[in-house]
Amino acid sequence: MDTIDLRSDTVTWPTPAMREAMANAPVGDDVYGEDPTINQLEAEAAAMLGKEAALFVSSGTMGNLTAVLTHCGRGQEMILGDLAHIFRYEAGSAAAFGGIQPHTLPVQPDGTLKLEDIQAAIRGENEHFPRTKLICLENTQGSVGGVPITPEYTAQVGQIARDNNLKLHIDGARIFNAAAALNVPVQELVAPADSVSFCLSKGLCAPVGSILVGSKDFIYEARRTRKALGGGMRQAGVVAAAGLIALREMTTRLADDHANACALAEGLAKIPHIEIDPSRVRSNMILFRFAESLPISIEELVTRLKNDYNIVMGGYANGRTEIRLVTHYWITRDRVDHVIHAMRELLT
Repeated sequence: MDTIDLRSDTVTWPTPAMREAMANAPVGDDVYGEDPTINQLEAEAAAMLGKEAALFVSSGTMGNLTAVLTHCGRGQEMILGDLAHIFRYEAGSAAAFGGIQPHTLPVQPDGTLKLEDIQAAIRGENEHFPRTKLICLENTQGSVGGVPITPEYTAQVGQIARDNNLKLHIDGARIFNAAAALNVPVQELVAPADSVSFCLSKGLCAPVGSILVGSKDFIYEARRTRKALGGGMRQAGVVAAAGLIALREMTTRLADDHANACALAEGLAKIPHIEIDPSRVRSNMILFRFAESLPISIEELVTRLKNDYNIVMGGYANGRTEIRLVTHYWITRDRVDHVIHAMRELLT
């Protein structure tokens, strides 16, 4: 990538190894279960997360929607955070396609939902109420700056789910970032979950795709749900080949992105007119504000960064009151230094 793009880790280009693997991937018809590269990707993904089976889907939104529709029937309810990606950024798809009602709870600064709030939100058996069916967590929690959720907390939520005959789904778009941040095996993070979705196309650099994992019975039903959503694919091994590289080579280097995010936050903290707490950086996301003393408008600053320094910035969080920057494979340490230099030149 020539441009230093900090808007998101979704902007990542596939690596040279991915491009080569895609060009040479053996393929078949995945709707018939005959694409060997897809089959290999699903098998390796399930094993990595300690689940029985996996399903390749085109996006994180499709992975989450497939899971929710498979777990819940029409008129049933899922409990999730008010800042959850499923609730805020997936086009109301669970309601639109499944008639599923979201019951939102406040997301805490550490990315969790209060356990007592979850317990209180579970509906009793009463004909006036929708039936609670599902609890959804997000790890890392993007809207509070990529905070990782601990396995101890997830285990507590899993116990609440089991005690109440509910299912637990984890939106693990960046679950490998969480594992790297906490230095724990990813299997430990997701052990209590009945289903987990994770993205191949964010920090793992694949050009497209997500994975949904769970039990064999769950994935059997999820495959039907995916088909109903138009998600059945034919010679998809071409993109699955990049996903295999993502799992084998990219999951182990995410700590580098986290270190670069910390370095960037520490550098920005030394520049006038920037309000930032570097200790808030827990993975590959940085949230900060510009002070009222900012000598130019944010729009002008963003334009000058792009035109004069080849830096793209413009991800907003929390009602546009904060700027979000995201590090990834293509944001190397020398590029971090370049961003700090550019911001210092423009603001001092």
